[in-house]
Amino acid sequence: MGVRLFCFLALVAIFSCIAKATDPNQLQDFCVGTNDPHNALFVNGLFCKNPMDVKIEDFHFQGLHIPGDTNNNVGSNVTRVTAMNLPGLNTLGISLARIDVAPYGVNTPHHHPRATEVLTVLEGTFLAAFVTSNQPNGENKLFAQVLKKGDVFIFPQGLIHFETNIGKTPAVALSAFSSQNPGVVTTASAIFGAKPPISVDVLSKSFQLDPKIVKYLQTRMFG
Repeated sequence: MGVRLFCFLALVAIFSCIAKATDPNQLQDFCVGTNDPHNALFVNGLFCKNPMDVKIEDFHFQGLHIPGDTNNNVGSNVTRVTAMNLPGLNTLGISLARIDVAPYGVNTPHHHPRATEVLTVLEGTFLAAFVTSNQPNGENKLFAQVLKKGDVFIFPQGLIHFETNIGKTPAVALSAFSSQNPGVVTTASAIFGAKPPISVDVLSKSFQLDPKIVKYLQTRMFG
């Protein structure tokens, strides 16, 4: 009897961990986020507005048709729609982003620790790719695909990925995420732009680079 009970509890624990791997389901129709703590309930990182005070504006966002400014070093811009600027998204477990990439620009390698991303191309031609992890043969496989208008591509949760515009005209994509707060870790910035900086010795050994190059990258890219 004791063994059966142990097995049952172990299964409960396993399925509980699986259930917590994504945003939890909401327990009410909506929980519109607000920064005002008065007469509000704190849920999922934001205060919930009193349902009687909720307005149609809480579920409406304008401006995603406006191109992002790609006049920067990498030639890309991401406009995010989250519970921070669309309060009605709070606790619903989804969010959006518009990705603008100038000709030959790149949305640099990054990953979202809390969400899978579904990318839909609206204009232009992208090369999109992600890299696997923990393969049985020890390798990290690159999955890359040229995408044109109307194409859809998946970036699995937590995997490093990027998009680059391989065309001669601006490219635009719309991404949907399976979390209201997917998070974003930009690979180069996190590694070479950390504050305080990661040890030059650690980075030079990890990337097999001359320490002078590491120092240059830390200063040139993010200093």
